[in-house]
Amino acid sequence: MDHIDELLTRGVAEVLVEADLRRKLAGSRPLRLKQGFDPTKPDMHIGHAVGLRKLRKFQDLGHQVVLIVGDWTAQIGDPSGRDETRPRLTADVVRQNAETYMQQFFKVVDRDRTEVRWQSEWFGTFDLEKALNLAGRFTLAQMLAHETFRKRYEEGGKLTILELMYPMLQGYDSVMVTPDVEFGGTDQKFNNLAGRELMDQMSMVPQDILLVPLIPGTDGRKMGKTFNNTVDILMPPFEMYSKVLSMSDDVLPLYFEVLTDVPLAEVAEIRQAIAAGSANPMEFKMRLAREVVAQFHSPADAPAAEAEWIKRFREREIPEDIPEHAISAPASIVDIMVDSKLAASKSEARRLIDGGGVRVDGEKVAGYDLLLSPGKPAVVQVGRRKFVRVRGA
Repeated sequence: MDHIDELLTRGVAEVLVEADLRRKLAGSRPLRLKQGFDPTKPDMHIGHAVGLRKLRKFQDLGHQVVLIVGDWTAQIGDPSGRDETRPRLTADVVRQNAETYMQQFFKVVDRDRTEVRWQSEWFGTFDLEKALNLAGRFTLAQMLAHETFRKRYEEGGKLTILELMYPMLQGYDSVMVTPDVEFGGTDQKFNNLAGRELMDQMSMVPQDILLVPLIPGTDGRKMGKTFNNTVDILMPPFEMYSKVLSMSDDVLPLYFEVLTDVPLAEVAEIRQAIAAGSANPMEFKMRLAREVVAQFHSPADAPAAEAEWIKRFREREIPEDIPEHAISAPASIVDIMVDSKLAASKSEARRLIDGGGVRVDGEKVAGYDLLLSPGKPAVVQVGRRKFVRVRGA
């Protein structure tokens, strides 16, 4: 049972209902594992891979993944965590995104043990009678229990009836494919519970739910395209390696737990060493970067990316006497450039960033919203000769 214990705890935020799922896993029947995605963007990042890796672990035990391509709900856009209504997408854009998404999905998940279903199979003929029947199964009070909906409603923001339908539509997917368990990030808990509720109302065995954690991005906020802080699955090996190295030290234990197969006892040692300051975190980062690159590219790409990074950034000449700039709270790269005299104004700082002339720890800055933390010293470079070391006050 040790492998089941690790399966349901490592890289797992919550299981509903764990006792039921354990009973299912103890049986002889292969389980149906539902995973849905809305192809609102063409690219996946390693935050998505946390759940995909868990799916693959279940597949390796003989279970079946049912992949739901949300070609209808993507046109609405998942409102979870959003303080405003998403723009509507066209069916053509959604389908193009989906094709790219699936190429990345099957970098981790076994295609041969995956059943791919498109929502248009059932929603393509979903008439008004069915829509009203579905809407009548949920109350407004239930929908306002959704943190996103409640917050926006209480603050007087725009909240459309279409958005309120989103959890119901995602839940209906479960009715159509009868999963034993649905997988998702912690931000999907409400939507996953809607599927469980619908199955119960329709006298079906309710799906269990396995939620995985959302991981921080390069700036410490939740990894996502909105913040431009992702490590994308399709990034070239060198860029992926460099991005992983830009992570803060405190996320390393979590990353090793959810994105690698390093034994948990070793992960605990890494956590203890970082907390005690008894080891150089950069060595752990380089190991993690090799693990990530090897996983999404090839084992040969990992040492090659590392060698290139060392050649570019460790061996190049950086002045020993770099001016220091202290911050007491997270600050944007634009503000830091102005306050440290690397740029005369915010407009000049933005122009330098747009021109590709600004780097943090050797990595080119791609957007204005990059935040530097006082807990993570960093070297900001403008052009070839202007440097400043940012540290905590």
